[in-house]
Amino acid sequence: MSSNNLLNNNALSKTIAEHITEQIITGELAPGDKLVENIYAEEYGTSRAPVREAIYLLTIEGLVERIPRKGAVIKEYTESEIYDLLEIRNMLEDMALKRIKRYGVDVHLLNKMKQILKEMKTVEDIHLYTQLNHSYHMLLIEMSKSKTIKDMYSRLGWPLLRIQALSFKSEGNIEKSIAEHALIIKLLLEQNMTELSSVLSKHNEDVIFSVKKKLNSK
Repeated sequence: MSSNNLLNNNALSKTIAEHITEQIITGELAPGDKLVENIYAEEYGTSRAPVREAIYLLTIEGLVERIPRKGAVIKEYTESEIYDLLEIRNMLEDMALKRIKRYGVDVHLLNKMKQILKEMKTVEDIHLYTQLNHSYHMLLIEMSKSKTIKDMYSRLGWPLLRIQALSFKSEGNIEKSIAEHALIIKLLLEQNMTELSSVLSKHNEDVIFSVKKKLNSK
């Protein structure tokens, strides 16, 4: 295979992976649903090879798992896995705050957080809001100036987005989230790290509580 064909196949695999990811995040594909390679191959007018590569990429991301005699299916997380992901997120954000307290608030990143908050106030789609929320928190992580913390937080990736979307489906949670994100920015501006730590901890604990409530109501 020529280098151009290889590059084209890699690009196509990523495009298919992004398409499947969107289907998962929006709920079009549910946990346990099987991914049929032929369907995506026909849709994109390609062989099954790029589709297999896309599924492999999603397996690495933790969105898909391969089950013997069943094939590739959308991963269904156990309650324990969900709580672990959320608690790891809380731990990493707490570590980030300690670094911000040490190095100071990055005004450039803070302005980006303000811009995302403006967008969060206008969107109505839960899944778009979830992605904006993730981008907002990633900027807080980036402000830590720690590559290790950022890399570990990034690995939570799409599984974390799926879980957070559960929380935002509960009535009133988006409005509550917007108010808390505005308060986080205010406290960063004031460099009131003690209160910020308390607010962020409560914010994250509420997400865990909301997700637990959602799971128990199923």
